[in-house]
Amino acid sequence: MERAAALALTQRGLGVSVINPRQGRDFAKATGQLAKTDAIDAKILAHFAEAIRPHLTQMSDESTHQLKDLVQLRRQISQMITAEKNRLRGKSPSVASDIQSHIEWLEKRLREIEAHIREAYRQVGAAIALNEEWQQKRELLTSVPGVGQVVATTLMASLPELGQFSHKSLSYLVGVAPLNRDSGKFRGKRQIWGGQANIRCVLYMAALVAVRFNPAIKAFYERLLAKGKLKKVALPACMHKLLMILNAMLRTGQTWRSPNSSEFT
Repeated sequence: MERAAALALTQRGLGVSVINPRQGRDFAKATGQLAKTDAIDAKILAHFAEAIRPHLTQMSDESTHQLKDLVQLRRQISQMITAEKNRLRGKSPSVASDIQSHIEWLEKRLREIEAHIREAYRQVGAAIALNEEWQQKRELLTSVPGVGQVVATTLMASLPELGQFSHKSLSYLVGVAPLNRDSGKFRGKRQIWGGQANIRCVLYMAALVAVRFNPAIKAFYERLLAKGKLKKVALPACMHKLLMILNAMLRTGQTWRSPNSSEFT
């Protein structure tokens, strides 16, 4: 329903911004509006758009939307498999047998979803190959060590804002910007949350490769570790840096070149 309405408005030349429902409700509460009806929601959303000026959402085509749904479904099934494997611990043989059967069914379903994803990637890839502008973007992205065809295709399909937004806005959109939790003299831990989990998944895999083979990311990662940062802190920082590099490259249209150390300090 939401996508159909947004797509219909976009096709009629109207700007559309798809926001998280939580943002709308939080804004309503912040303005003292606790009641909720269709008429109230319409007024609140109009007030939200006027006050916040959210970025316009770039709508994707149907094959791209299908790919995003499949990637999300794959992640959910993988999480279910992990949860079921954790449940196996300490269970009696009869219960363990039922859980194992469920795991096997989930793994079979996961393989089926992955086959669908490969086909969806093929369709999106074919569409990219027929579009000269998209093809140029994919060549730019894949010129970066650590970014392969799957990562590039996913970013192009699921993050059309790449190369269009500022570094700060894009970081918040994806959910790789560390958020402060300070009050007075208290300094809380910086954490990343929200954003698009599917994008963070592919960035994580790209960062794992980049810390080994990308000279800029590798040096940045090693420098963080030398400062005493934990790997679980350093790797998300590398995801953030990699995203900023890709954003700048698409904005300027320049392919990857191995930078000097002074360029990524």
